[in-house]
Order: sequence, then structure tokens, then C-alpha cells
Amino acid sequence: MNGKTPSPSQVRQYLQEIENVARRGSYFLNPDEEHTSDLVESLLVNEDRYGYPACPCRLADGNREADLDIICPCDYRDADLAEYGNCYCALYVSEEIAKGTREAQPIPERRPSSEERRKKRSGKTKNLPSGVKEKGDLEYPVWRCQVCGYLCARDEPPGKCPICGADRDRFERFL
Repeated sequence: MNGKTPSPSQVRQYLQEIENVARRGSYFLNPDEEHTSDLVESLLVNEDRYGYPACPCRLADGNREADLDIICPCDYRDADLAEYGNCYCALYVSEEIAKGTREAQPIPERRPSSEERRKKRSGKTKNLPSGVKEKGDLEYPVWRCQVCGYLCARDEPPGKCPICGADRDRFERFL
């Protein structure tokens, strides 16, 4: 794209990919086609700009590691859906909104400040389950998808989350 607006066919193709991933994960996209197309176009612009589809409703740093939490689908999607019925940008919505029996609404930002995110990245600690004294007690490391919470025990995280489709770098070492 080289900084240009994506073509309508690129937007349709990317929207179809998002719809397929959403359907597999039992998620719903906003039925407002204009709103959804505008968001998808902005995701493509951000993917061209940064190399990843940062949420168009948030200010991206332009550094993938710093922006991992806002790569679509963002880390806050499920909590926003559960509490408000739509995610921050309203790309993902509840079944009621998808069916038109409820409207999407603006919701408060739950993303921590850049300082809080920096502290979290530098000092992650986890409580181990009972019976596990040290991380080394497990035969394989356990990886957690930061988007949907999917857990898997293997040497390396999967290339893509089988539940939500998030990329490998959206996984964190859990145990």
C-alpha cells in the first residue's frame, strides 16, 4: 500500500478474514457495515504503517512489543465484551448488538498508561499452581495467549492461537 488508502477489494478481503476468525471463535462483528469497513480500512492502514494491525481507536507507539496489547484483536476485547457488550472500537460486539436488539456504546478505556505497561513488561511475576514449586517442575513450559487466555504446554508457543488467531508474539510464558 505504501502509505496509501487500501482499495475496497483489500478492505473486503481483510474483513472476510476477520469475519472467519470471529466466527470460529464465536465472536460477532458490528453489523454497521460502514463503521466496520472504516475500522478494517484503518487496521490495514496501521498494518502498512507499523507492520501490524494496531487498534485504530488507540494511539500506537509504533513499536510492536509496546503495542502487543492493542494489536487487533486487542487484549481488552473479551473484558469489554463481557462488561459493555462491545470492544473499545466496537468492531467486536455482543450477540444482542449483532442482532440489532441493543446498540453499541462508547466505553471507558481500560488500557493502562504507557508507564504502567512498561512496569508490567519489566517485572512480570506469576503465582504457581499448588503442587508446582518451581517453573522447572513441569515437563514443558505453559504458554498463555494474552488475547483469549488459551493455554498450551509445549516447547514453544504456537504460530497462531487456535482459538482467536492471535500471532505467536501475543503468547506469554505462563509457567
